[in-house]
Amino acid sequence: MKNRIMMVLGLLVTVSMALAACGPAPTAPPAEQVVVTQEVIVTQEVEVEVEREAFTTPHPILSDLRVRQAIAHCTNKPDLIKSVYPLLDEEEQASLVMHTFIPRAHWAYAGDENITIYDFDPAKGAALLDEAGWTLAEGATFRTNANGDELSLKFTTTSAAFRQTWAAIFEQQMAACGIRIVRLHAPASWWFGDTTGLARRDFELGAFAWVGQADPGGQTLWACDQIPTPANGWEGQNYMGWCNEEASRNIKIANNTLVQDERIAAYRVVQQEYTKDVPAIPLFNRTETFAAAADITGFQPVPGQEYYNYNVQEWEKAGSNTIVLGFTQEPASLFTLVEDAFVANIAYQIIRPAQEWHLNYEFTNSPVTKELPTLENGGTTNNDVEVKEGDKVVDANGDVVDLAPGVSVINAAGETVEFSGGTVTMKQLVSRFELADGLTWEDGTPVSSADLELGHRISCDPESGATTFITCDKTANVEFLTDAVGYIQTWLPGVQDPLYFVPVWPIYPAHQLGDLPAAQWATDPRVAEQPLAYGPYKLVQWEKGQFMRFEANEHWLGEPPKTPNFVIQFVTAESAESLLLSGEVDILASETLAGLSQALADAEAAGTIKTFVEAGATWEHIDFSLFIR
Repeated sequence: MKNRIMMVLGLLVTVSMALAACGPAPTAPPAEQVVVTQEVIVTQEVEVEVEREAFTTPHPILSDLRVRQAIAHCTNKPDLIKSVYPLLDEEEQASLVMHTFIPRAHWAYAGDENITIYDFDPAKGAALLDEAGWTLAEGATFRTNANGDELSLKFTTTSAAFRQTWAAIFEQQMAACGIRIVRLHAPASWWFGDTTGLARRDFELGAFAWVGQADPGGQTLWACDQIPTPANGWEGQNYMGWCNEEASRNIKIANNTLVQDERIAAYRVVQQEYTKDVPAIPLFNRTETFAAAADITGFQPVPGQEYYNYNVQEWEKAGSNTIVLGFTQEPASLFTLVEDAFVANIAYQIIRPAQEWHLNYEFTNSPVTKELPTLENGGTTNNDVEVKEGDKVVDANGDVVDLAPGVSVINAAGETVEFSGGTVTMKQLVSRFELADGLTWEDGTPVSSADLELGHRISCDPESGATTFITCDKTANVEFLTDAVGYIQTWLPGVQDPLYFVPVWPIYPAHQLGDLPAAQWATDPRVAEQPLAYGPYKLVQWEKGQFMRFEANEHWLGEPPKTPNFVIQFVTAESAESLLLSGEVDILASETLAGLSQALADAEAAGTIKTFVEAGATWEHIDFSLFIR
């Protein structure tokens, strides 16, 4: 970017002056030469190159709201659903349509009357494109602008069969409105990699799913300060670059109050702004479809549980010592702090189970933790504390600030007040988290509080590659226990996170990795490829592109796994169902199956397999890249 600036040039001008002495010329001494330096100011206008900060240039097409609205009107969501769930009836298909980032049956949904809904209306979409200067010449297939540029957009998503199916229909829908879609079906390892794809905002239209949770959350997705850029070390998951101050303020409020009515009101505002600005198109809730060999027992996917292998140690196949799970996508890494792909988390939780479960949308502790610390059971207290100027607090907008006059905070009585000096009483959550007794690493080393301390340190170190530091920033203090394996988490005054009782820090083996610099974690094989297990299985072999093989962990604190060997087999989307039906693969899950196919339905009727179809909270969407590099 060129800036014209005025440059001031200081020129040194040398002037020689002869100073004559008094007296007659013949007898006068020679003249003395004196040098005088004078500064002359000259102004000159020049052009210099000033580098524009990355991702501050509006996308030449997608930064126009009319284009985004047009794409929304040209998208026939029921047809996309029908393409992947053909065996559902029309009413069931229609029930999956989403208008915002919250499912319509959820308690936090704003209600149809409070948001902007973009019904399928190609004529309205065409009119908006015309208005935006993208017109369709007579006989042309795709629209162009006044410069003759074609309305063409790159559409990036994974190579999963599910997305290939509905993306092909989406491409046809856009073509009908005069928009050329260039599809790129990339490996999940690139699309969800920590230094590629989404993490580096390398897309124009990007399609993927956010895994549904028992709580809407959303702060890392929609807040202005969660837009990843090179300048902030790529922190955050707001890959679109969407910054709406009203939405940003309310998403923080929604995640920083224990009062559900306040959360509902805040989420309503975010959804109103979201549907007005159209930074993305929410498409549909996914049904979670699973298929397993008929003789598999213990496999029980349930609604609301993010990862269906929560009870993998209970899976059993009659007469076999090995269960094979088919994956069409291979994890890039098992360092899930930075590699957040669903398949990576599934593989990771075989060896390191989550510290909490979300069974049927209810939170409970997993086998590796003791009772979750709630206000009701006394594990958490919500104390009144006096804060003064200069103290770090969370203000009424949910932002971490240094308390100063003029800052609005929520006091202990729940009132929004402006700080004017002295002290103010605020609420402060303090929770005691403990791991279960007997938790042990696969090498026989007991899990200790030092392992949680390492988890805290790496999660909060920007060099580790972590994508968000909201939890770290809102933490006042962590005291790691010596009388038990655990910690006491003290939040900043003003933090009223409704999920305060959910375990905060991951567990990493301090005896193995305690001296490893954070910047090396993502590439160290002990982190990314062969992490130590404390779960029911340990990873013993990973043949890239072929399989991951797990064996029972003899140091697991619970009953030994009912099946001693477990394999994740990497298969193609085209072969997955046939491998299940032939018995070479025992289980296919929701990350692989596009839905209940006729072949699977027929096989279930014949008694060779069993299927599970759950209404999931996971949702498909298309993000718009609002800025370019």
